[in-house]
Amino acid sequence: PSVTSEQEQTEGQRATLECSTPYVCPGGDIGLRWEGYDPRVSEVSGRVQLDVGGVGQRVNLSSSFSWKDHGRKLLCQVSDGAKRASAEVVLRVRHTPKDTQALLTPSSGNIGVGDTVTLSCQVGSSHPPVSGYDWYKDGVAVGTRRLLALRGVRREDHGRYHCEAHNALGTGVSPPVTLLVFSAEVSASPAAEVLEGTATTLSCDVPGREGYPEELTYTWYRNRRFLQEGPAHTLVLPAVTAGDAGYYSCQVTNSQGSDTAQAVGLSVTYPPRVPSLTLFQETQGGRLVIVLCSVDSHPPATLAIDRDGTVVATSGAEVALSQRLGVTSSRNSLRLEIRDAGPQDNGNYGCTASNVHGNASATKVLVTHAAQLRVRPSAEVTEGTAVTLTCLGTADGAERPLYAWYRNGRRLRESSLPTLEFPSVRGDDAGAFQCRVRAGNGSDASEVVPLRVL
Repeated sequence: PSVTSEQEQTEGQRATLECSTPYVCPGGDIGLRWEGYDPRVSEVSGRVQLDVGGVGQRVNLSSSFSWKDHGRKLLCQVSDGAKRASAEVVLRVRHTPKDTQALLTPSSGNIGVGDTVTLSCQVGSSHPPVSGYDWYKDGVAVGTRRLLALRGVRREDHGRYHCEAHNALGTGVSPPVTLLVFSAEVSASPAAEVLEGTATTLSCDVPGREGYPEELTYTWYRNRRFLQEGPAHTLVLPAVTAGDAGYYSCQVTNSQGSDTAQAVGLSVTYPPRVPSLTLFQETQGGRLVIVLCSVDSHPPATLAIDRDGTVVATSGAEVALSQRLGVTSSRNSLRLEIRDAGPQDNGNYGCTASNVHGNASATKVLVTHAAQLRVRPSAEVTEGTAVTLTCLGTADGAERPLYAWYRNGRRLRESSLPTLEFPSVRGDDAGAFQCRVRAGNGSDASEVVPLRVL
């Protein structure tokens, strides 16, 4: 038999193939038929011509071919009893790219930051051949070749990838494949800096963690010290305290390996605590009072020192200072020095600390000693040294003041001389010395000053 058909068929369109013989045997047992077609989508019709116009037999096969029929062989067979003769036709079905797949390499194990990944676009069948490719990540175009190579994978490369293959008839689209990047990262909510008492959640984020076939294990650390381990990817602090501040990191683990996130700092802000206010009065060599105020707060506080309600020093705006006052400040600390201190500097000294979250204060009473005891050349001398103790006092009245001297609490003498001299001091002269100045109806005692004799 002979076969007549179009050179190519198009998917979805009906085509007719004709099988014929140039003879007819009316009385014989000769058959003509098609083999290899799908009867569900095909129709077969025959015609015999036996007249003056010609002689012949035809069997037509009308069918709608799919891409899966591309390359299929159909047989037109004529038979006479046990004898057979056939003609073959190979179907060439034009179709868009079919069975398009996006393949990920490596296909198993964890893919970490810095690894190399290759995505290939595989087409099961295409006629005419594929003329171009397009790659998309989460719907955004990222490549135009059959292979998409990602060298030095980043966390941002995580996502759903698919490819499209094109030929002259149309496009084949692959199902998406998900690239999971096994990389841990810590984040803090609502922020990395929170007010004390705020509910805070730290998350150990692994891109696409729900897509892993097995449960992940999370291990939490603060300042490199173990906190907890389990399947929860969050660390919840219901009411954060100052003690919760620090650097947090997590390690995520599965059967293929682990990855540790870079530590993230959690800063906890809080109002100033009650300030520490200390008053020092120098007892040797001069009349110096030091008022020291320090506080614990975050962010740092602005400090102010006042006397009886009047600000005399501050770590913020400048305050006019007298020549007797000196101020130094550092983070959460303020120091006030009062030189030539006397009764006029007595009073209630307060320290107030303030930041954006609140303020706190503390007070102390300063009582200076009008009498001061000075030792020359020093309070620690070698035996045989000439030592002079001088009592510095005030004489408010017209009367000449009297000076009383004490050693280890026992009175030595009282006179109008403000000095007590040891021309050649001995070990027995050592002790705790004090002087008292008496003028009119008032008196005042100095601090106790030790004298050591070596």
